[in-house]
Amino acid sequence: MYIANTETVPDGEIVEVLGIARGNTVEAKNVGKDITQGIRNVFGGELKGYSDLLTKARDEAITRMEADAEEMGADAVVNVRLETSQITDGGSEVMAYGTAVRLR
Repeated sequence: MYIANTETVPDGEIVEVLGIARGNTVEAKNVGKDITQGIRNVFGGELKGYSDLLTKARDEAITRMEADAEEMGADAVVNVRLETSQITDGGSEVMAYGTAVRLR
């Protein structure tokens, strides 16, 4: 499966648009990370625990989007976008979406 944030696929011709493929996940921070990241926040620097959490969430959302596109019979997903939103205190949703297409 080819995943691209562009409108086209290099060396590929889009012959059919199948619809929007999407995948999402909701991740929550845990108390242990919250304490260590809170200390880091006081002294400055990257909050690596939270960065790792969001990286994991993005990867999962993309994997789920790809699975959705495969169920549609797609060869590729173009115009891929990622969005993150806070849905609860300490919990964020990451959504990946794009246009599922068939290639010649």
